[in-house]
Amino acid sequence: MAEKITVLGAGTMGHGITQLYAQAGYDVYMYDIKDEILEKAVTRISNNLDMLIQENPMTEPEKEKTLKRISTSTDLKEAVGGARFVTEAVSENLTIKFDLFKQLEEVAEDDTIIASNTSTFSIHQLSKGLQRTDRLIITHFFNPAHLVPLVEVVKGPETSQNMIDRTVEVLQNIGKKPVVLKKDIPGLIANRLQAALVREAYYLLDNDIADAEDIDLAVTAGPGFRWAFIGPLETADFGGLDIWKSVVENLAPVLSKEEKIPQFVEQKVQSGNLGTKTGKGLFTYSGMEEIQRRITERDENFIRLSHIKNKNNGK
Repeated sequence: MAEKITVLGAGTMGHGITQLYAQAGYDVYMYDIKDEILEKAVTRISNNLDMLIQENPMTEPEKEKTLKRISTSTDLKEAVGGARFVTEAVSENLTIKFDLFKQLEEVAEDDTIIASNTSTFSIHQLSKGLQRTDRLIITHFFNPAHLVPLVEVVKGPETSQNMIDRTVEVLQNIGKKPVVLKKDIPGLIANRLQAALVREAYYLLDNDIADAEDIDLAVTAGPGFRWAFIGPLETADFGGLDIWKSVVENLAPVLSKEEKIPQFVEQKVQSGNLGTKTGKGLFTYSGMEEIQRRITERDENFIRLSHIKNKNNGK
């Protein structure tokens, strides 16, 4: 594919999104404010591709072709010039995003789609004060972006149907499963569902119903096992809506309705125990070696699961 795509931000999400475009055959410019950030991102992409080779979806020659499609730049005009699709994946800071979008109005082509990866801000907040709101759209990827299939697409009131169709086409070209929301809503779809589950998990842990390990196991070996192939609504159909009517009627009154984060989570955050990024959170890790091993195991399992799902879909 000769079409140029630009990714703004080379961090946790940006490097994975860049990898996806390059794997699919697009020429990609990855932009960030420092060369060292870009160099680290390219190294992370190379390591991700090595894992794909290890798990068989990719060969060494394909890796080399993928890396050759990636260019890096700290010059926004150079990175964006001539691109018909721009993905913004900078920090979740509204001021930073807004300043960047204002610059894009000066350097981007008139028909360039500006797609934000935000999961925090509404498209109304992002587009406030911009001249070209018809080409702004949200494409919310999930971490790790190069492995999780879902991308949530949010249109604004002035987003043209052509922009939506082009966005969905690009996402499908890179192997993603785009879901277009009919309305903009805080948290979109997946994070709302995820937050509801996490709130209940926090409640169970806080009330000493079970240990963290067993709560997670109850999800991965139960609902999570099914949800990899059928969602909660189809699960209800398979179980019988009469059965699920009773389940929800009986459980809804006793589920957590807490609107604030539990105190034990607040205390961990205040103490700097943030999870794998600090070595301790709801679980304790022996060190960076164990954390990296757990991340590698997670990604290997994601790759294997993707292979199974694609096989079942006839791909």
